[in-house]
Amino acid sequence: MEATAVRRPPAWLAALLPLVLLGALIAVFIALDAPGLERNGIPVEDVSVERTELHPGEIQLTLQNDGPDDVRIVQAIVNDGFASFTQDDDELGRLDRSQVTIAYPWIEGEAYEVALLTSTGGTIDKSIDQAAETPEADAGFYGLMGLIGLYVGIIPIAVGMLWLPWLRQLDRRWLRFLLALTIGLLVFLGIDAALEGLDLGASGAESLGGGALMWLGAALAYLVLAGVDGWLSRRGSGGGERVALLVAIGIGLHNLGEGLVIGSAYAIGSLALGAALVVGFAIHNTTEGLAIVAPVAERPPRVARLALLGAIAGAPAILGAWIGASAFDPSLAAFMFGVGVGAIARVVVQIAPQVRDSAGRLLHPLAAAGLAAGLVLMYVTSLLISV
Repeated sequence: MEATAVRRPPAWLAALLPLVLLGALIAVFIALDAPGLERNGIPVEDVSVERTELHPGEIQLTLQNDGPDDVRIVQAIVNDGFASFTQDDDELGRLDRSQVTIAYPWIEGEAYEVALLTSTGGTIDKSIDQAAETPEADAGFYGLMGLIGLYVGIIPIAVGMLWLPWLRQLDRRWLRFLLALTIGLLVFLGIDAALEGLDLGASGAESLGGGALMWLGAALAYLVLAGVDGWLSRRGSGGGERVALLVAIGIGLHNLGEGLVIGSAYAIGSLALGAALVVGFAIHNTTEGLAIVAPVAERPPRVARLALLGAIAGAPAILGAWIGASAFDPSLAAFMFGVGVGAIARVVVQIAPQVRDSAGRLLHPLAAAGLAAGLVLMYVTSLLISV
């Protein structure tokens, strides 16, 4: 007689079993209230001020509790004087947000030191360097944010792309110089975005990762853009146009983060919207247009394709300004700056081989000069911007 075949369980069940057992163990541990890990002593308080708004006669602080214990605010102090306040919730639980409204007749242009006293005697401090009323988020406000994004994003990049006819007349050696200059521009943007992202991550919720969010965004963006590059290669997209598209995406993601900061700064009244600021951004971001057209100088695409590249690079500044003005979150901004860093890193890797000279050298004299010129150019133009 033939032996009866034994049916094996499906492979997915064998993969799922360890996860089910782990989940059951964690559930038992939680149900027993973490035996042996009871905490003693005073509560651990770690509260960050995520947003500050000033309205006539009041100061509003949006708080987030990053610590493991509940926090209760018992007193508000402004410039060493006690002030009455109200709060959305009596206690701020772990990862909860709450708004504290302090009744205080602040004066425009003055500096204020705000301290919230907790039930344990700790303080949550916030400095207001120059008081200014927070604008109302109406249609006119968002229209202004769109106009600012247009000024600092699309228009400067479009102006920079007008260098294309001049680039087409250059010798191949000088095109390598300009590609190296493009790398210098992008490296500076990447470093600037990384520093900004780490700073924002430190001011955001540590429970969400803090500065690690910037690195997470950078890694994800690099991998995604590498996948996009591979997909475009398989579709037979031209080398120069593919690189120009990747440059535009990288710059666009950077400008999205830039728009987030601009919008949030204006929403809390800390952005001086003067002519000098607009001129500074215009000069600074014009070099980004040059970075887009440099890879296609030998075989420029149609005008419609160039316009699309400019929109990809510049329009995210408008979106970022809208988001930053209405729902700015330091952790989100840190992640988005990280996305810009990763995208720029991938673009640099893509452009670098085109800089090699006839002997195959990557860092030949013209390339080194171009790289240095790009870094210096972006540094000098960044001095014109003060947010």
